[in-house]
Amino acid sequence: MISIIIPTLNEEKYLPKLLRSIKEQDFKEELEIIVADANSEDKTREIAKKFSCKIVEGGLPAKARNEGAKIAKGDFLLFIDADIVLPKDFLSKAMKEFSEQGLDGASFFIQFIGQSSWEKKLVDVLYKCPVKIFFRIWPVGSMIFLTKKGVHQEIHGFDEEILFLEDVDYTRRFSKNHKYRFIESTEILASPRRFRTSGLIKPYSKIFIGNFYMLFFGPIKTNIFNYKFNHYDK
Repeated sequence: MISIIIPTLNEEKYLPKLLRSIKEQDFKEELEIIVADANSEDKTREIAKKFSCKIVEGGLPAKARNEGAKIAKGDFLLFIDADIVLPKDFLSKAMKEFSEQGLDGASFFIQFIGQSSWEKKLVDVLYKCPVKIFFRIWPVGSMIFLTKKGVHQEIHGFDEEILFLEDVDYTRRFSKNHKYRFIESTEILASPRRFRTSGLIKPYSKIFIGNFYMLFFGPIKTNIFNYKFNHYDK
């Protein structure tokens, strides 16, 4: 079984698209969907119930993912942001490559819904190329992670004290003693809402600087980067 864990906060606009894409997967094995919700004030929980999801109390993404993992029944955990859509064959391709490579954990490359050709090239330059070049010495991951539950528990999950780039800290700790790679047989489709107001350069620059900060000073446990959970539509 795969347990799919989704942190949410006021995601009534995007969550239905993700849940429908999960329900439409051509994957034949059993799935469970866990929504870890941070006291949404919209219809997020109502939507989750409509799609027969389990609901747990969430918080910031690190806490939400950990809380979801605590009740997960699956041997595999798929942590996924709420503003993502999965291609119909995503799970079947992902699990096939995961098994063939003998992985313990993986992340995935991203395409943004409705992006132009030049935006795609910019994402390749700012994200895909650096990841492929530096992955061996600086493992990263964002928005979606596929892991074995036992390994997630072994490394004590996500560090809930980290306020920014907790996902990078997770992948670094994960990959120290376990096989972690990017799956290349399939990609995820993400909403471009993160870049609507600030463009592509500013968010990627913030992530780039944050990674260098972690390299010299360690995990980011103060809010010096002014991170806010799910502020994109405000």
